Amino acid sequence: MAASFLALVGWSTAWFLLLALLVQFVDPVFTVLFVPLLIYSFYRVLAQLLQLPSALRMARILREYPWRAYIEVPYGLSKHPQIAGRQHGWFEFPNPARPEQRLVVNFPSHRQVGWWHRRMASRAKPELKAQIQPVWFAGDPRFVGLVAVGLGENSRPCRMRILRQQMRSEGGHRTLTDWGATREDIERGRRVGVHVDVR
Repeated sequence: MAASFLALVGWSTAWFLLLALLVQFVDPVFTVLFVPLLIYSFYRVLAQLLQLPSALRMARILREYPWRAYIEVPYGLSKHPQIAGRQHGWFEFPNPARPEQRLVVNFPSHRQVGWWHRRMASRAKPELKAQIQPVWFAGDPRFVGLVAVGLGENSRPCRMRILRQQMRSEGGHRTLTDWGATREDIERGRRVGVHVDVR
């Protein structure tokens, strides 16, 4: 979160300084040299603005849910039969209410998950696959969560990405109570921004 905010401030400052420099001091002959820098800094400002909502949501998730480390969690990039809609990589975590039941959560988008995909691919080298075991998870697989890895001994979770629940219902409508979700669980999910259908 802090890194995203600092990058946003830094690139915004760079864009304004370049623009001021270009307008006030640069000879028109040299304008061509500054335009690519101006365009790139503007692109970086937009990229940081797009990352800010995701960073805020990660902070909300971490306020509600603690980190837990899981060893040998099933994961994949291939189509999972239980996921509805687009798939960009999935993990299976135990249901907090029924640990014997595993629920599938999915990356909501393919953006910025290249690091994960290189390690989750079936053709990935064993040393790459080893980098995502154990997997850290903060959240509730019935709703939403964060996945991360701890690189190095005693390191904090890093490479965080949001995962969301989008499992198909079998034979019609499924309620969250089928997964053992209580009112407290549902309220906690709402606090992190999940729109929960309680029918």
